[in-house]
Order: sequence, then C-alpha cells, then structure tokens
Amino acid sequence: MQIRYLHTMVRVLDLEKSKAFYELLGLREIKRHDSEQGRFTLVYLAAPGQDETPVELTWNWDGDTGLPSDSRHFGHLAYEVEDIYAMCQHLMDNGVTINRPPRDGRMAFVRSPDNISIELLQMGGSKAPAEPWLSMGNTGHW
Repeated sequence: MQIRYLHTMVRVLDLEKSKAFYELLGLREIKRHDSEQGRFTLVYLAAPGQDETPVELTWNWDGDTGLPSDSRHFGHLAYEVEDIYAMCQHLMDNGVTINRPPRDGRMAFVRSPDNISIELLQMGGSKAPAEPWLSMGNTGHW
C-alpha cells in the first residue's frame, strides 16, 4: 500500500499572531483558503524548499467554542492514501475504529492510540461512494 504524508494541522486562536510566530521560525505562507460558508481560514506555511511538508493553521472565525471536550489545539496529521477503502478496511481489521468513515469516497478520520486525529485522503480524487462506508455512521469525534 502506498502512503504519502500531507500536512499537520493546528488550531489557532489568533491567526496573525500565530502566523507571525511560525514566520519567526523561518516558515512562509505557501497557500491560503478562506471559507465563507464554513467560516474558517486555512493558512499553509512551510520552510523554504519544503513546500511538500506544510503546517496548516486553522482559524475558526467565530472562535473555537464548539471544539470537542478534549479542547485540543493540535488538529490532525493528514496522509494521502492509494485506496481509502482498502486502508480503512485494513485499519478496521486490525482493531482501529473509523471515527469518520469515507462515505464520500475521499476522506476518513481515525485516532492513534494516543488520541491523535489522523485524516486519510484518497489519492487522485474521490472514489465512487460504496458500502459499507456509505451507510456507516460517525463514531466519537475526530
């Protein structure tokens, strides 16, 4: 199975202050996405020459009052996988709970034994929605 590291996401309370801190470390903004509908901004920062390993800063415009009870500011690790259905099945077969199944054929979330959220994304675009994933509900939070 092929797997490729994508990014690490952290939630921030003050986007400009956090961005300035990472810039002090030598990172620079390489991509930004503002979502009017979702009311959030994603800023990707990377060290020079390392655009393939960014840090994603996630800033929720209305604050983070809706965070899960563990109030984690570290968001998740993200990995692109060759076959999201095969990966999720492999993980389930080995006792891993699929917290957010890949109902859309594109994205799933699981948790590490240390409660770290891991996002899995289908390489090259979404697969056709399929069972058992299509009708599988969420378990816990991610």
